[in-house]
Amino acid sequence: MSAMNAEFFDAIEQIEKEKGIPRGYMQEKIQQALLTAFKRDNPDCEDNVEVIMDENKKTISMFVLKTIVEESEYVNDATQILLDEAHHYDKKAGIGDTVRIPVETKKFGRIAAQAAKQVIIQGIREAERGIIYDEFTSKEHEILTGVVTRIDPRTGAVSIKISSNSEFTEAMLSAGEQVKGEVYHEGDRIKVYVIEVRRETRGPLVTLSRTHAGLVKRLFELEVPEIQDGTVEIKNIIREAGSRTKMAVASNDPNVDPIGACIGNHGIRIGDITREINGEKIDIVKYSEDPAEYISSALAPATVRDVIIEDDRSARVIVDPEQLSLAIGKEGQNARLAARLTGYKIDIKAQ
Repeated sequence: MSAMNAEFFDAIEQIEKEKGIPRGYMQEKIQQALLTAFKRDNPDCEDNVEVIMDENKKTISMFVLKTIVEESEYVNDATQILLDEAHHYDKKAGIGDTVRIPVETKKFGRIAAQAAKQVIIQGIREAERGIIYDEFTSKEHEILTGVVTRIDPRTGAVSIKISSNSEFTEAMLSAGEQVKGEVYHEGDRIKVYVIEVRRETRGPLVTLSRTHAGLVKRLFELEVPEIQDGTVEIKNIIREAGSRTKMAVASNDPNVDPIGACIGNHGIRIGDITREINGEKIDIVKYSEDPAEYISSALAPATVRDVIIEDDRSARVIVDPEQLSLAIGKEGQNARLAARLTGYKIDIKAQ
């Protein structure tokens, strides 16, 4: 058994180096598997079996623990032993003591070989799934770059291989999370927003999106240093993917224009983001604690003449007649996005 024992520990050490799976985790799994396998072959044994793994000596031993009883009390061979027989294992033992009986080397070797093989394979899979889950859970609400590996012709769902540090997994971009008009091909590299990571039996289930407002928000956070350092805050963001996004920003420094910071010199910052989302229009408006000012800004690019705040979070907005169609927007989009951004029901009138 000593050679095979050494192989156990060498294999575990190699797995730790190559896969990053802790030795202690694998040893615990092997111990559990050995106990389960032995009890399956010896159903009368309950909790009186132990496995000892000595990492320094690279040995694995299995023992059955039996209580020494008088002959008149001897009823269970699996858990009890007579004194004469017990003295073969411990000459000082007496009635009522527990002796540790080593499992026969040949029998133990067969059990150990089967269990170790199964556990090492299964343990690697489980641990890898756990490591992948932990890695991608930390990427929720982040942007990752993935490679399109497959497109389901029936549902339109796109399988994407994403990576984080040295870990890889397949994730799904469902048809509902794709931007209308975007076309994907196998091998395309695309940026995706991680909505959620769930632990599943076959590994982590990573839900991706190209339509989520968080994608645009995160692009601005990565692109604009003033957002990264907290000088500029994104107060709210509303998106109709593929068409238009409205984002409200505020500055914590009176000397920093929050809109200008997001646009960048000659529009370079917002231009890079717009290209990433295939030309989708982005309105950046100034946030205000004053609802009338906020609503007026949110209706940009239209010019608002007056805002009357009414009860139950509704507002009447007055614009010049030539500004009415701009304020409402195509198919009501500008007014709709402004209402969602501010949280107010907006009624626009021209006069």
